[in-house]
Amino acid sequence: MSKKIIILIFIALISAFFIILSSRTKIQNTNILYPQTSANRESLTKEPIDNALARTTKKPFAIKISPNNSPVSPEKFSGYHTGADFETFLNEQEIDINIFAICTGKLLQKKYATGYGGVAVQECQVDNQDITVIYGHLKLDSIATNPNQIINKGQKIGILGQEYSSETDNERKHLHLGIHKGKDINILGYTQDKDELKNWINPLTLIK
Repeated sequence: MSKKIIILIFIALISAFFIILSSRTKIQNTNILYPQTSANRESLTKEPIDNALARTTKKPFAIKISPNNSPVSPEKFSGYHTGADFETFLNEQEIDINIFAICTGKLLQKKYATGYGGVAVQECQVDNQDITVIYGHLKLDSIATNPNQIINKGQKIGILGQEYSSETDNERKHLHLGIHKGKDINILGYTQDKDELKNWINPLTLIK
C-alpha cells in the first residue's frame, strides 16, 4: 500500500473522529440548555382548574399569613401556606367551577374538614416520588369517585363549594391545592414552622 493511500486513510479516520465528537458535544449542549424539567418533558401533571396560572393572585406557596397581613379579609388563619390558592373570577361566583386531578392515582379520602369544607386527598407518583394531593374547598357531594378508586389525570374530581357556606367552611370560593411528599396524609393548610415546608411541594413547579 502506497504512502499516499495510508495518509488518505489516516485523514479520513481523523475526520470521522472529529465529526462524532462534534455530534456528542451538540447533544450535551442541548441537554444543558433544555434540561428535563416539567416544562419540556412529557407532562406528568394537569392544571387542577382552567386557566390556573392566572388565578394564583393572593396566596402562593410558602407565603406567611396572619390576620394582620393577609391578602384576604377576613382572615382566620396564620402560618406558612403549604399549598397554592387558585382564585375564582367575579363572573364565576354563581356557576359550577370544575376541579380536575393533576395526576393519576387512588383517591384516599373525601370528607368534610375544618378550614376546607369539602376536601379530597389523592395519592400519586410524580418523578418516581410518592405524593399526596389535597384539593380543598370542594362541594363534598360533587365528588363522585369513592375512596380506593383510581382517578386519572385530567379527570373531573368535583366542583368548588359555594362561597361563604358550609361547603367551603365559610371561606371564599377558591381551590386550595396542596402537595405533600410521601404517602402519609397531611391536609394542614398552614405550618407554624418554616422548616416544615421542605415536606411540601410548590404546586406551580408541577403544573407550569
